[in-house]
Amino acid sequence: MRIRPARFLRAAAIGICSLLLSAGIASAQDRFPSKPIQLVAPLAPGTTSDVVARILAERLSQRLGQPVVVQNRTGASGAIAGQFVAKSAPDGYTILIVNSQHSANPALFDNLPYDTLRDFTGVALFAEAPSLIVVPPRLNVKTLKEFIALAKSQPGKLNYGTSGNGTTTHVGGALFADRTGINIVAVPYKGFEVITDTVAGRLDAMFVPAASVLQYVKDGRLIALGVTSREPLRTPIELPSAETAADLPGFEYSTYYGIVAPAGVPRPILEQLSREIRLAAQDKEASDKLSGLIMFPRDRGPDEFNAFLRADVERIGKLIRSLGDKAK
Repeated sequence: MRIRPARFLRAAAIGICSLLLSAGIASAQDRFPSKPIQLVAPLAPGTTSDVVARILAERLSQRLGQPVVVQNRTGASGAIAGQFVAKSAPDGYTILIVNSQHSANPALFDNLPYDTLRDFTGVALFAEAPSLIVVPPRLNVKTLKEFIALAKSQPGKLNYGTSGNGTTTHVGGALFADRTGINIVAVPYKGFEVITDTVAGRLDAMFVPAASVLQYVKDGRLIALGVTSREPLRTPIELPSAETAADLPGFEYSTYYGIVAPAGVPRPILEQLSREIRLAAQDKEASDKLSGLIMFPRDRGPDEFNAFLRADVERIGKLIRSLGDKAK
């Protein structure tokens, strides 16, 4: 059979174009990210996790060339947000900001709708924050020893606000009460009202990461009595450590901040996300903002973060079980 040159060339050109087009489509599909990324925050707008998520999202959007949109899914001490992300497609487009609450939930709840270690993979651990112990001025105490003495003189009469049962603000307060032998009542809230009620004097204390209350400490509407890190604070405010101020040898309670994703995210995407998140947090503008919130930088990738999470779930689980009903 005779093949006409013109027809052959036309067929060859069409074939080549088809191959190039297919390769282009495959390349576009393989490129990550090719659409916006959803960063889920488990607490309400204005809380520390939300503030940190928005600092990170702004810089991460610039680095990735795609919008990183913060979505607040609140409730059940982070379990609602956790369930949403755990059941999302493992493609890197839905990620979750977590803190120590993520490690505490397995010990706090019998029927979590996900497995904290099996259903997530660590992406990056990028910051850690001690808590401030704050009280309203009307309580008329200036030091941690004065606060402890007041609480001991009125057992069960003083309270402290939390962001919900089992949150870091709850467990931190329960740990402090246990170590000092005071009886103070945890009052759970679902949103930012816990801070406004503390500022208004309707609550007696909070054990809270600095991001949400630093402005109130600076303008005198809240009194900071100490910080839960082993070292005292020097900047942006000066505060003694609780260990020193309350004579509590070895006392320390800090909250980590990291990103997890649904288990099964392809390794190249996981590593790309991890690298970009850590670089975004280390960017000078973002780093300065985190430092201003009394957060210390951390730099752990997927494997290190997963190992950290396994150890932390066990550590916090033991702590909560030792506290018993005080943490639930």
